[in-house]
Amino acid sequence: MSYYFTIIGTKDNPLFELEFGTSKVGGDGIARFRDEARYMNQFIVHAALDIVEEVQWGTKEQYLRRVDTFQNNHVHCFLTGGNMKFMLLMNPDPSNTTYSAYQTSPPSRPSTGRQSTILLAANPTSQQTEDAVRQFMAEVYEAWIKCLMNPFYLINQPVRSPIFRGRVSAAAKKYL
Repeated sequence: MSYYFTIIGTKDNPLFELEFGTSKVGGDGIARFRDEARYMNQFIVHAALDIVEEVQWGTKEQYLRRVDTFQNNHVHCFLTGGNMKFMLLMNPDPSNTTYSAYQTSPPSRPSTGRQSTILLAANPTSQQTEDAVRQFMAEVYEAWIKCLMNPFYLINQPVRSPIFRGRVSAAAKKYL
């Protein structure tokens, strides 16, 4: 599974971006997005902002769960108190995702019988995945608060701190 994580500021500007792959179930932590997906990931996440802005006023939760699905991509969102948005796009099989045409056949469903842990880890709609994403977002939020407490950081400016990038990468390796 490949992931694209971004933090969106209050002016809908990207403040931080990171691509990574799964470290669970024998993964190496490297994102496997195709070249065309690098730009489409940004587009898909920013298109999901409209849904986030509609949903955020109807709930008191910070973690909004999966807010959007586009082809084989699933977008999760976490809101901060300062209206920053942590957006996580996950794609279980980026090599088979086509961005130039819509799917011609309905997506296959997993079997309803006993599933192994490997299938659950690769299933973006499972409760196990939701819990892992929630824990990842909570740990990134803690690192984000520490970043905001830096007197030299200006709100809505891109985050270039290697320490923050390392903490996000460590959280991704730990939970995803």
